[in-house]
Amino acid sequence: MFVQDDVHTVGQLGIIVMKGCEEIGQKVNDYLKEWRLNDEGFIIKSECPRFSNGEAKAVVNQSVRGGDIFIICDCYNYDVTFKMYDITVPMSPDTHYRDILRVISALSGKPKRINVIMPRLYGSRQDKRIGRESLDCAMSLQELAGMGVSNILTFDAHDPMVQNAIPITGFDTVMPSYQMIKSLYDNVDDIELNSEKALIISPDEGGMRRSMHYSSLLGNLNLGMFYKRRDTTNVKEGRNSIVEHEFLGSEHEVRGKDIIIVDDIMATGESILEVARQIKRMGAKRIFIFVTFGEFSGGANSFDNAYEEGIVNRIFVANTTYKPTHIKQRKWFCDVDVSKYLARLIENLNYDKSISELLKPVQRVTDLINNRKKN
Repeated sequence: MFVQDDVHTVGQLGIIVMKGCEEIGQKVNDYLKEWRLNDEGFIIKSECPRFSNGEAKAVVNQSVRGGDIFIICDCYNYDVTFKMYDITVPMSPDTHYRDILRVISALSGKPKRINVIMPRLYGSRQDKRIGRESLDCAMSLQELAGMGVSNILTFDAHDPMVQNAIPITGFDTVMPSYQMIKSLYDNVDDIELNSEKALIISPDEGGMRRSMHYSSLLGNLNLGMFYKRRDTTNVKEGRNSIVEHEFLGSEHEVRGKDIIIVDDIMATGESILEVARQIKRMGAKRIFIFVTFGEFSGGANSFDNAYEEGIVNRIFVANTTYKPTHIKQRKWFCDVDVSKYLARLIENLNYDKSISELLKPVQRVTDLINNRKKN
């Protein structure tokens, strides 16, 4: 039963889990139930039924008046399907996004506050304009803000500057860095994260900010970077095709070390595996990949081959978006669970507390490294 506000919270906590997010939504709910000693949980019953022609509507099945509502969504879960003219159709990012808007509309302005947790931003790859192009990500953020959303929470935004599109709306991009480092320690017993034994590498110039973040967390671990030479005359899948990956650094820095390649989005993996092969030819000891969003849109064969050849040892992927079961069962795949992190963020926001310490996990990573050394 949805009751009146707790005096210590912004409003009575309610979580709407969009279709395709059931697993991580349930984990978040379980953590909050445990911390708040609540047996019923906080998930608000809702649905988005579809008509036979593919049109849809949203229905929220319980009261939300005065509540602090958190909508958890995954716009990139292609495993969710629906019937349209008796044809089974997978939900696209566009379809998922429209369902979020429908749910907000169904709330009818009754909650005290609406928050959207979108681990991977809708339209995140189209975040800046080159020539006559649409600005999908910025437009979607403005649309959400215009519908009354107070806070938007995402992971590892492709370009955090996109928040300039909604300057007076809450926008936070968080990094699963602590979870990635902890998972590396849990899965690789003999890893030593210091400048003599390890190196952080960005697969392109656009990812240096991300790599610098990990480097500073790990005590200023040394950095390397690849530069993507592109053919400006040839456009492939909306982007100039890559001619060559050129390493900007010395092979001496790579030889004999464990390498961590850090990226946000891995689609087919063709580019990042080419970087890994070059690093291996330079004499790298082992190669680990940290990826916030793993699409595996080209299947698993190329990764299987890279693992069998000894090019890649482990690929750590956050469970921010959907991955098929056959991918998660691969020997090289490590699923990095961020559900507890999300639950902590929701907990703080609902109590109107600062989330600065959660956004900057310096102390937690330091304690993790120190405990590792002691043990």
